[in-house]
Order: sequence, then C-alpha cells, then structure tokens
Amino acid sequence: MKRASLSRRFLAVLPLVLTATLAVSPVASADPPMGPDVSSYQHPDGGPINWAAAKAGGVNFALVKATEGTDYVNPHFHEDTAAMRAAGVLRGAYHFPRFDENPEQQALFYVKEVFSENALGSLPPILDVERDNGQPPSVIINWMHRWLTEVQLLTGRNPIIYACPGFWRSSVADSAEFHSYPLWVADWNGGPAPDVPGGWPGWVFWQTTDHANIPGIGVPVDRNVYNPAFGPLEIWANTPYYLTLGTR
Repeated sequence: MKRASLSRRFLAVLPLVLTATLAVSPVASADPPMGPDVSSYQHPDGGPINWAAAKAGGVNFALVKATEGTDYVNPHFHEDTAAMRAAGVLRGAYHFPRFDENPEQQALFYVKEVFSENALGSLPPILDVERDNGQPPSVIINWMHRWLTEVQLLTGRNPIIYACPGFWRSSVADSAEFHSYPLWVADWNGGPAPDVPGGWPGWVFWQTTDHANIPGIGVPVDRNVYNPAFGPLEIWANTPYYLTLGTR
C-alpha cells in the first residue's frame, strides 16, 4: 500500500535525521517548551490531573509512566492520555525496567499497552533508567541494547533514554554506547545547563527539578524542558509509528 511505502521510506531516513540532529549544539531559549513527568504519585487519593489547567499554565507536553516490568500498568495512564489529548498536551510514555527480567518480554508488554493509546501527538518511546535491581553495568548495558532494539523494531521509532548523571556513571559505567538514542537527562543543579553523562553530544529533554508547582497537578512534580536546538517539539510528536506496526 502507498501508506506503508511512505512509512518505510520515512523510517529509512530517520536514523540519518537523528544523527544530524544529535550533532547540533544545544542553544539557549528564553521560553523553551515545558512539561511535567507524572506517574500514579501525582494522583493523590486517586484524583485526576486537570490537564486543561496545566495547558493553560504553560504546559506543552507531559511524560507519563506507562508500564513497569511485564505486569504493571500505571492505573492512570489511559485517563491521563485521554485528558492530555483533549487539552492539546503532547504525550510521552515511559517504561520503568526491571533489569533482572527479560528485556524482550518487557518491550512487547510496553508496546502493546502504549500502542492502544498511540496517535499523532505521541512522543517517541522512552526507557527510564534509574534503578539497577542489583545488576552490574555489563548486564544493564546488554539489557538496554536488547530492549531498545526490540522497541525500535516493533514501533519504527528511536527510543529516548532517561538517565541522571550519577546513576549512569556508577551503574551503567558511564557507557558511551547509546549516542544514537536521544537523551532525557535528569540534573537538578539549578544552573543554565545540565551535566550530560556518557559523552552524549546533546540532550533533548532536561528534568530540571523534582518539586515544581504546576497548575492542575495537586502535588509537587518533576519539571522538564525541551531543547529547541533539536527543532520544533511537534516534529517529535508526529512521527507516524502507529502506522508502522501494522505494516511490518
């Protein structure tokens, strides 16, 4: 079909586009796109997030915990997704890994859950790397390669990696093997730029604090900014990977 052909051509050039993009030096912006990352903890007593109020308060995107391991789905993931779309907030969905369990099974579990809510306005898949489950760096590095490869095969998109400098240097041996994947870095240093681990040439998202006050969210929350040196945020949210799964 013509749509499948177009999708495959897009995927063929995507690595080249990403490589060129990662080579761009980040530039400062007076008002970069901003958004929180949330999980069930941002739903005290099970109450909803008011995403319309968050949007009115300046939120452009949000990164939502979707899955963990092979048996946990954030109970608010689907309601948050629906409310974010209604409010015009771009959505990212992240997987929290268990490095002592099978990566391919976790990749499939994540993709199946996120795929049911996928549409235009979805940011690339995200792997949240911040707990080692007692595994050494060699195991974590191998696990990550396998999960990232599997998710890329299933979705046609290049996943984003979330990491903080301290964890990456100690638990992932400051590995420089993942530069082809965009970086979401967590660094609450209060300065003008984050500490970037692993020799990454740049960051796409930066988690600047863990105690921001954002309208519509009733508890303090992580706040993130997007790096406009990588082009309009909307480009990242409009890759049609929801089509590619059906054409494989």
